[in-house]
Amino acid sequence: MRGTIGPPTITINYDHEFLVCQADGSMLPTDDVGFFSRDTRLVSAYRLTLNGLAPILLDAAEVAHFSARHEFITPAMPLGGVSEVSAELTDLVLPERSVGLRLDRTILEGIHEDYDLLSFAKTPVRLVLEVALESDFADVFDVRTHRLVRRGDLQTLWRPSSGELRTTYRNGDFRRELVVRVAKGDSHPGFANGRLVWIVTLAPKGTWHVCLEWRPVIGRRLGRVLDCHAMLRKEARLGPRVLPRVELESPHPTLPAIWRQSVADLEALRMTDFTVRRSVYVPAAGIPWYVTLFGRDTLVVAMESISGFPEFASGALDQLARFQAKDDNPDQDKEPGKIPHEVRFGELASLNLLPFAPYYGTHDATPLYLIVLSYAYQWTGETELLTRYRANAEAALAWLLQHGDRDGDGFQEYISRSPRGLYNQGWKDSGDAIQHEDGSIAPVPLALCELQGYAFDALLRMSEMCHLWGEEERSGELQRQALALYERFNETFWWESEGTYYLGLDGHKQPIRTVASNAGHCLASGIVPADRAPRVVDRLMQPDMWSGWGVRTLSSDHPSYNPHSYHLGSVWPHDNATIAGGFRRAGRHAEAQRIAEGIFAAAERFESYRLPELFSGLPREPSGFPVRYLGSNVPQAWAAASIFRLVAILCGIHTVGNTKKIYVNPDLPEWLPSLTLRNLRAGRGALDLHLQRDHVDDVRHNTTGFEVVQGTVPRPPLAQLPLARAGTA
Repeated sequence: MRGTIGPPTITINYDHEFLVCQADGSMLPTDDVGFFSRDTRLVSAYRLTLNGLAPILLDAAEVAHFSARHEFITPAMPLGGVSEVSAELTDLVLPERSVGLRLDRTILEGIHEDYDLLSFAKTPVRLVLEVALESDFADVFDVRTHRLVRRGDLQTLWRPSSGELRTTYRNGDFRRELVVRVAKGDSHPGFANGRLVWIVTLAPKGTWHVCLEWRPVIGRRLGRVLDCHAMLRKEARLGPRVLPRVELESPHPTLPAIWRQSVADLEALRMTDFTVRRSVYVPAAGIPWYVTLFGRDTLVVAMESISGFPEFASGALDQLARFQAKDDNPDQDKEPGKIPHEVRFGELASLNLLPFAPYYGTHDATPLYLIVLSYAYQWTGETELLTRYRANAEAALAWLLQHGDRDGDGFQEYISRSPRGLYNQGWKDSGDAIQHEDGSIAPVPLALCELQGYAFDALLRMSEMCHLWGEEERSGELQRQALALYERFNETFWWESEGTYYLGLDGHKQPIRTVASNAGHCLASGIVPADRAPRVVDRLMQPDMWSGWGVRTLSSDHPSYNPHSYHLGSVWPHDNATIAGGFRRAGRHAEAQRIAEGIFAAAERFESYRLPELFSGLPREPSGFPVRYLGSNVPQAWAAASIFRLVAILCGIHTVGNTKKIYVNPDLPEWLPSLTLRNLRAGRGALDLHLQRDHVDDVRHNTTGFEVVQGTVPRPPLAQLPLARAGTA
């Protein structure tokens, strides 16, 4: 059964700009809608009328991520006229469906609108078309929290000679402007009562057209828009696909379409100012709330995509290195070597009303940077890459060892030093995400279980880098530190009665006895011993954690469980992709396949096969469908990229850079008997893989310089380190 994903809104986007509206094109300032540019809402309200009445919506759709079309007809409406017999005023009624109206919107840096009328009436028709626009210039944080505060001055000026409406917002040094211009029209515009007005006379079969442009002004630069009726020509204007074509072929009825939509979502989220070179860029984290650079999201996308699109790892390493902290600033939660959480451009960040220009309140991005650097090396086999980012890796390691362990107890923990910072700084960063078993908020500083796994993995990978640099003594020291963390973690965090790990340690070093999905990340990082891993898998697949669509963030037995919450019982695709990788690492292939099937089944029931950021943790029923979290980001980068990782997990694809080998160990389920991946990049080339259940049937066009080996990646016991860390997919 196909489901819907929340309110019927239309979203289009390009780069840092996006527009969200209702299906009929309308917007209300109190809704999560509007036209946004660099964290500022430039258009907050929109309404279209004909003779004072709203046209009847027939249908609306996103034609592509950058364009949308709305089709209307006129309702029955009175037309004032004069009787030919008596020359007296009379009321004429235009029948319903007499005039068709089409609204096309395309987005570049601004919005281009095309309004087209076509009359089906038998007699001439006079209409008054009105477009009401409002601009509140609200910061995206205010819109998201529904706390709209006007802090500056707002002025609007209508210039009839040029058909231009200019609205300006100023708050100290912060300035934004919106220019609404009538570019082409079959009748002259007017402006009255806050509305643009056109008087339209249509003969039978007559047509009428007008172009309207919404151009943001950021700094002194007027945003670009496209030409009249440019919807079908925009691809040619803006170039070809931005990602290499990696294709998935399978007899599965929907997986190829799900894969293609994931690729399209990541292309749609491209931000040009965070582009390194062709095909190498950083995607925005998600629309509408996260159209900017995020440390954690960018790195998770890189890890999820490494087997299909290693370009994301290159983009993440390059762009995050530019923002890596070099000094200490408590108000930004900033410390030397730390990788940023997010970068913002709106009013609140620009005027330092929020510490987001940039903000560093994330603990996990810094160890993840080291892990992604290792991934990138494993897939290229180029030690030059490690040399290029060595200074960044060294700074990240220094932060991990000095600042990551805030009290010297050997564990990674966080606490915000900024009075305006985030309380929680793991991936579950909502204020109520980390709770004790009674539902009370765990006090900071918090040492979450997955942070220890990330640190363990990062230390081992940095140890291997030192080995490659010829620094054997230092490599051994990092190895010993990793093993010490391994031992301390398993002694302190293991929850014997539940067969899993504590969610973390609170600020009083007391265990947080809450069953949550975080333990699955520990499986993926390798910090879980072989004798405990099966118990963790079994615990996460119990009915209180397994919804049927995916593993819940929190046990349904917990007093704070709410399947419709953000982090207290919902299902996140990226979380499940990480957990599935941990299951496969533990040798529990069947359970990894169940997670993949659940996420794929959810994707095929959402509109356009597009995974949202998260969805409800309600149990799966035979006639049910997944329910999107209200306010989730769609498209969202790490949700889209989770498809790539789940496919790689089913295929068992790994690389080892220092031996130049690609290990392929497929374990395809009955519902996926075969699969072909074309143009997988590794080293300096690409290859095609055709997989049948339980074996590699064909390897073609291998120009990578890597040897393809059927079997599992070698993982020596910890005592035999240094070991080749795999570029885990």
